[in-house]
Amino acid sequence: MQNGQRTKKGGKRRLGWAIAFFVMAIAAAAALFFVALSYFQNAEYQRAENRASLYRSTLVGALGRSEYLPFILSQDPYVIAGAQGKDLLGLNRRLAEFAARANLDAIYLMDKTGLTIAASNYDAPVTFIGQNYGFRPYFKDAMAGKRGEFFGIGATTLQPGYFIAEMVRGARGEALGVIAIKLNLTDLTKAWAAGGEVVFVSNSDGVVVLSSNKDWRYKTLAPISAARRAEIAKERQFASEPLTTLGWKVAGNQRARLNGRDYIYAVTPVLRPGWELHFLSDESRVRERAWFTVIAAAILASLPLMVALFFRAERIRAALDASQADRRQLRSANKKLAREIEERRAAERRLEKAQEELARSSKLAALGQLSASVTHELGQPISAMRNYLAAAEYDTNKKERATTLKRLSEIVIRMVSITNQLRFFASPGDSGLTRIDLRKVWQGALVLIEPDIKVAKIRLDAQLWHSPVMIRGNRLRLEQVLVNLLRNAIAAMIGEKERTLGVNIGVVNGRAVISVSDSGHGLGERSIEQLKEPFHTTRASGDGMGLGLAISAAIVKEHGGVLQAQNNKEGGAVFCVELPLADGEI
Repeated sequence: MQNGQRTKKGGKRRLGWAIAFFVMAIAAAAALFFVALSYFQNAEYQRAENRASLYRSTLVGALGRSEYLPFILSQDPYVIAGAQGKDLLGLNRRLAEFAARANLDAIYLMDKTGLTIAASNYDAPVTFIGQNYGFRPYFKDAMAGKRGEFFGIGATTLQPGYFIAEMVRGARGEALGVIAIKLNLTDLTKAWAAGGEVVFVSNSDGVVVLSSNKDWRYKTLAPISAARRAEIAKERQFASEPLTTLGWKVAGNQRARLNGRDYIYAVTPVLRPGWELHFLSDESRVRERAWFTVIAAAILASLPLMVALFFRAERIRAALDASQADRRQLRSANKKLAREIEERRAAERRLEKAQEELARSSKLAALGQLSASVTHELGQPISAMRNYLAAAEYDTNKKERATTLKRLSEIVIRMVSITNQLRFFASPGDSGLTRIDLRKVWQGALVLIEPDIKVAKIRLDAQLWHSPVMIRGNRLRLEQVLVNLLRNAIAAMIGEKERTLGVNIGVVNGRAVISVSDSGHGLGERSIEQLKEPFHTTRASGDGMGLGLAISAAIVKEHGGVLQAQNNKEGGAVFCVELPLADGEI
């Protein structure tokens, strides 16, 4: 009886172990199944991507095989002549020969309205000649100067094709028409179908344009809006096809459902036409492989556990390696960032130092320019004083000597005024502007410049306005402008046989105008902007510092005027100063 009890207990124990083993086996089989399923799904997805890439290459190759032919034909003299209405019969034969050699459905020439005037199928029962394709997008793009590319069902033949078009230009680049080719992609889809694989291509609207399954062609992956359907119908892209919707749904990055069947799904873009190529692999094959793996593992008993442990260890190791690599990259990035921060701080310190040095240099440059300006401004009155002193030595007449001394006194007063006016460079403005007559400005400038005119034996031609030319300005500064222009004109005529100095003061278009002309060598290739640059001079060293026009331009601008210069047609140059008239003066 005790033996029976021990037997019974042993049987229960064995049954318990058997149930536990069975449960463990089922659990192991289930785990192996899902691991194998995931593995084969990934493997199948990789294969699907590779196959999609291969099919994409064949499609791109088929589209690109003749992509440059329309451009070449657009340059062909026969095509250009045909676009001008010449020898269309000869052009038809030539296009037919090209289409046969290139294995194209058709090559055809349209005029500027889209009317076909020559075609390779000119002698076929269904010909493009006489048909107008101006509604097609490829024609519109070509007439706009771009390459036209378009897929659609032929409006004449009702056969699908890929159209490529280029503009035909005349000798002057004017648009004469459009040359287009039609590629037949039927053989390509037949090859896909013969391969036994599921492939289709959709356009940017989600319409299937190419497929290994002919029943899917011209179906949509998603509903199309009524507005877009109207545009497609206007372009007659898919003839009378209803564009019904396929039972299509993407479930994640790698899976899709089509008409109730699950597929491993890969998609790759076909960039030039804006298409997408879809490759589908039946997911039932993946499940079959997973079940086969589980059965084989059950037969080999221990193999499933080893395989599971192996894959798990590989995943953990890969994750650990990736984690270690990320950690190393992070440390390296932190070190690099620290170096960049230190380099930037050093660069900022160098920049601050450079800015301080630039500020000091700018102050020194400003001081130097002010010194040069003082020298230049006082140089002209001193030169006039020297001339008058030389004249005084030879004056025997007391009246003439008194006149000369009076002029010298005026020049001294002018020099004092100039030194007071040099603050103009520090704070320019309209202080000290009064109503003055430009003719008085000329008289003051003539006092300074008349000795130079006589010494240089220059003929003076002064034309003054018949009435006062009133402006608001600083007389001294405007005299300085006129003296600068006159001295430049005198210097330009040195060595010339004909020496005439012209001065004209008047009113033009409601503005006061002073013009100074000379018969010298002119401006050459220099512009007024170059001449107004400080220290720009064409005189020999010691004859001038190139500040006269820069100062004059600044003074004229302060008075709201404009300084212009140009070459005189009769020779020499003309400098013109335009100033606004005083209020109430016309």
